[in-house]
Amino acid sequence: MVSALAALGSYTLRALAFFGETSELHLRTLVHVSRGGIELRPTLVQMARVGVSSLPIVAVTMLFSGMVFAYHVADQAETLGASQYVGWAVAETMARELGPALTAIVVAARAGSAMAAELGTMKVTEQIDALRTMATDPVQYLVVPRYLAALLTVPMLALIADAIGVAGGYIMAHETTGMTSAQYFGSIPGNLAEWTVAAGVIKAVFFGIIIAVVGCQQGLYTQKASEEVGKATTRAVVYCIMLIYAANLVLTIVLLP
Repeated sequence: MVSALAALGSYTLRALAFFGETSELHLRTLVHVSRGGIELRPTLVQMARVGVSSLPIVAVTMLFSGMVFAYHVADQAETLGASQYVGWAVAETMARELGPALTAIVVAARAGSAMAAELGTMKVTEQIDALRTMATDPVQYLVVPRYLAALLTVPMLALIADAIGVAGGYIMAHETTGMTSAQYFGSIPGNLAEWTVAAGVIKAVFFGIIIAVVGCQQGLYTQKASEEVGKATTRAVVYCIMLIYAANLVLTIVLLP
């Protein structure tokens, strides 16, 4: 009983420390951004790493997700005589949930882990201490470009993911049920609300913030030991995915009641 309480207390303290560190880091990042402490070139480099480098795996993930979803929807819709709504059902699901959520998970695994590994390695090799010695704020120099990159590119990736998922759904619906493009895409404009797409993009903005802040926090707070970099990278991905799921629930309730 005592050991269980001790373990619970230890986990609680670690959770509180994590949320305190991420909150402080996010606040410091916002202060630098509000003061115009933005360097264009590092930000563009990070946008390429976060956005462009993640695009292929996002595209593959969403293509097959759209195909699998459309396979089940088209089969059931044909049975119920509602084949004319297959395209809308796929587009609605992609815009509401699958597009932003799966994109964020892929980016967290691809780019969030890279942020933790890069900053963790810099922490272990004392490069971050060297920045402080040269009167350079590591948050402004290292975190702000990654924060802005994730904030800007994850929503764009989510929109691309929506389109790819819908296209993948058409490929599967056409191959399995012979559905024409007019039948599939014709139901989307009249049924898919603009706010649904916008809500998915807003979700992706918050997911991008989570990925950047958690990835950078795990890197900056890595203990100075080589094996800790790998642990920080793993924690970054796990924490990002857990927080993305939690944020997705809250944002769905708020944005899409």
